[in-house]
Amino acid sequence: MNPYFKDLQSYPFEKLKDLKAGITTNPDLEPIMLSVGEPKHAAPEFVKQTLCNAIDGLANYPSTKGLTALRETIANWATKRFNLATSSLDAETNVLPVAGTREALFAFTQAIVDSSNGLKPLVVCPNPCYQIYEGAALLAGAETHYLNCNTEDDFNPDLEAVPEAVWQRCQLLQLCAPGNPTGATLSLAYYKRALELADQYDFIVSNDECYSELYRDENNPPLGLLDACQQLGRDKFERCMVFHSLSKRSNLPGLRSGFVAGDSELINCFFRYRTYHGCALSLPVQQASIAAWSDESHVLKNRDLYREKFTAVSEILNGVLAFNVPSAGFYLWPKTPIDDVTFAKDLYFQENLTVLPGSFLSRKTADGNPGESRIRLALVPSLSNCIEAAERIVRFTKNLK
Repeated sequence: MNPYFKDLQSYPFEKLKDLKAGITTNPDLEPIMLSVGEPKHAAPEFVKQTLCNAIDGLANYPSTKGLTALRETIANWATKRFNLATSSLDAETNVLPVAGTREALFAFTQAIVDSSNGLKPLVVCPNPCYQIYEGAALLAGAETHYLNCNTEDDFNPDLEAVPEAVWQRCQLLQLCAPGNPTGATLSLAYYKRALELADQYDFIVSNDECYSELYRDENNPPLGLLDACQQLGRDKFERCMVFHSLSKRSNLPGLRSGFVAGDSELINCFFRYRTYHGCALSLPVQQASIAAWSDESHVLKNRDLYREKFTAVSEILNGVLAFNVPSAGFYLWPKTPIDDVTFAKDLYFQENLTVLPGSFLSRKTADGNPGESRIRLALVPSLSNCIEAAERIVRFTKNLK
């Protein structure tokens, strides 16, 4: 057995299951779940039809590199979305399809962590974070160093708070922008500093951008790492890798389709790893992905739906819980008047509403635990259910006083 299994913590939803065990909820209320970030908007009909039309492709083994048409479609989409110079993102050398960001984030860490220099490898990641970052680092034989995301820093990890000894061991800086669960975005200046540190200390910068298309302001989409590279004159995307998915953008979490893009040397390394890993996308999934990446109208409608829910829920919760309305993503990250675990447990008991305690997503550090006394609300159900959930939170919170 892998000796690092012992270092893995329970996944947040396992902790949540244990927290809810044995509780009999209010039978007069229908259950509502805001705990899991699984999109509930309808999958695009044209994507489903494309998948059906391509079903005969199941008779063929897919290649690890994917169809040329898929890679070209992805390169064209990313070039337009992130204002890249024409042909700067080469479909042959800078893009690789993957089976969703979760699989790719885990596998990429396994591929690039190097233990041969005698120093214990280190992965630096935000806190709170998507637990895959931690698990991938630990199972690759690396340690993790957490950067707390707090209100005073606009929920951005503070790069200047990192000791030099940490940067000297760092092999991967794992970012997530827009953030999960904070929805925080990163500026050009932030990316510039991250890349300066990467050059100085010889590490890779990875950005999980799977929430990049769920933004509030149509005139101000979040800046991505590739876009920042372009503006900073890093036309080869040196040391950089981004991760994208159709799960959130196109409401296709079950399709398990996304891509990685960036530094051609890193792509080649990851490609070699994946030829053994065996996670090539089936041909029907690739055809459906081409259709999804080729259309923006359904994504515009998707953003409208989330915008409507954020507006309605924010109006209801305003003055009851303290929170920032994020510029992207589909989570709210409010503070709780009592500890987050008790809040979530009692809310479930009294209101039949499931939310995720913030401390299940974060780790205790020398500077505290940024997830304590916060909950994550995934605004993925219908508008009416989100409104009902917000009203239940208000009722529950007022009864605490």
